[in-house]
Amino acid sequence: MAWPAVLVIVPVGIIFILSGLIVNLIQAVLFILVRPVSKSLHRRINKIVAELLWLELIVLVDWWANLKIEVYADDETFELLGKEHALVISNHNSDLDWLVGWILAQRSGCLGSALAVMKKEAKVLPIIGWSMWFSDYVFLERSWGKDERILQSGFERLADFPMPFWLALFVEGTRFTQAKLLAAQEFAASRGIPVPRNVLIPRTKIKVLLERHSMQELPETADGIAQWCKDAFVTKDAVLEKYFSKDIFRDKKLQDIGRPKKSLFVMIFWSSLLAYATVRLFQWLSLFLASWEVITFSIAFLFLVTIIMQILIQSSESERSTPATNFTLSEGTRQRLLPR
Repeated sequence: MAWPAVLVIVPVGIIFILSGLIVNLIQAVLFILVRPVSKSLHRRINKIVAELLWLELIVLVDWWANLKIEVYADDETFELLGKEHALVISNHNSDLDWLVGWILAQRSGCLGSALAVMKKEAKVLPIIGWSMWFSDYVFLERSWGKDERILQSGFERLADFPMPFWLALFVEGTRFTQAKLLAAQEFAASRGIPVPRNVLIPRTKIKVLLERHSMQELPETADGIAQWCKDAFVTKDAVLEKYFSKDIFRDKKLQDIGRPKKSLFVMIFWSSLLAYATVRLFQWLSLFLASWEVITFSIAFLFLVTIIMQILIQSSESERSTPATNFTLSEGTRQRLLPR
């Protein structure tokens, strides 16, 4: 790892871990004391508390990576962002898709109420997973016999959510790679369904394309919903094909998302608070411990921070995502995928 990155990651890691544990403690107290009295009040307060944690990740994108996000959407979709409940069905093209979703949610005013359907292993992750559990994320077993009941109970639990929330779902089920695209294409060809070129078959400068569908547009039956989802991905694949060919949505409105200062203020708040607490802690330790013991304590703490950050980083990684561009098929596979 390059030294400039280390000089940023280590102090940020310390701030994130300490502040995250504080947020988790606050969430636990709220869950025990407030939720039994009023679930609605608990969710409203937890929204604010959760944002204190998630904004620390967003500040890295806004003020360190200096990333610019462009959103393509029609006027109605753009105006309604964050003002209504939404099921956000997204591609999974990189390890940081979830972070882009959080950035959009933060710009739309619903970062603290941005939820997701996730694998159950995530909820045991220190800080991030614990915060997600307190925030009513839906965690799956990846076994339909169990997940059918989990999804039903999770949706029922969210039915009385007191404010607009987003529920994110990566229906492709995995990150996009060339090998997985080939497997998806062969599966589609074997089943006689449209063969994708830019997305995987869904399981039944960053640019973001948003398309809104109201509940009135959706079928009412389970079979109808399943077919609608398949048709939506066929349409998405065709739209992405246009994008990759540089025919960039002339009928869409381009909105550039800037960098709000809220995330920076949150980072300054945590930095100042924890810096003061750290100085006071070492002053207190120096009264009871020798200098070498204080140094040993500091080294052990930094080592612990490094381990935890490594766990959090690796938990977000899988196979390295690769784009569909420059993807070539073997002649045999090409023949099998040709439309008949």
